[in-house]
Amino acid sequence: MLMDENGVYRMDCKIVFFDVDGTLINYEDGCIEESARKAIDELKQRGIRIVAATGRPLSMCQRLRNIGIETFITANGAYVKHQNQVIHKVPIDKNIVQAVQAYANENKQSLSFFTEQLFMNNVHKPRTLKALQETLSLSKFPEFHENIVEQEIYLMCLYANEDIEQIYTTQFPHLKFKRWHPYITNVLQSDISKSIAVQAVLDYFNLSSEEALAFGDGNNDIDMLEQVGFGVAMGNASEALKNSADYITKKSIEGGIYHALQELQII
Repeated sequence: MLMDENGVYRMDCKIVFFDVDGTLINYEDGCIEESARKAIDELKQRGIRIVAATGRPLSMCQRLRNIGIETFITANGAYVKHQNQVIHKVPIDKNIVQAVQAYANENKQSLSFFTEQLFMNNVHKPRTLKALQETLSLSKFPEFHENIVEQEIYLMCLYANEDIEQIYTTQFPHLKFKRWHPYITNVLQSDISKSIAVQAVLDYFNLSSEEALAFGDGNNDIDMLEQVGFGVAMGNASEALKNSADYITKKSIEGGIYHALQELQII
């Protein structure tokens, strides 16, 4: 995106990627702002594609479907779907899922599994539920799946502090552990990220990164903002993300999405 001699931004925007929690859905009341809904409508009217990019499983994105979003990057980039078409997925080997699940159960540590839905092992701790409330607004533990290892798993989350994570790192040196919350770390077989998924979406629609805009608020959005032509940080974003962004808008609850799209002459 370029700024002309009059200080006006100019961009041939054809696709916009939105982080979900803290961006489309504000943390204060867990709602989608009316101005964000209006922004989605106006983007669609202009023929601009809209993508939700989230750490959530697809089953927890129904509210976003209800406002007209049809393309989803879920499980922090491990599973991507447009309407009914899967366009990118990074499943974890079943033997690895089984080994990590057995170790977590033996040591009484909570573990969750992302398919298109979210499942939990049978180790339930108050601190785990608090983390689920903080990140996914859940008031109870997800369902337990007896044969979860037979499902295609795209992401596992370990609910534990850094000391416990270090034990897992030693036990499973071939796996990657990426912490994104004080009490939650992703357990990965191979690298996943929003940026890799963003590129898969761009390739699917035959678009370039220069035609893409992205909004985010967390550190796990940094690579996504760097992958597109122009990155917008919400006013409630982390300092690290703000430092990586091309533009900082108002907070989510203050109508930051609509404000930025207007200021950037996108709508």
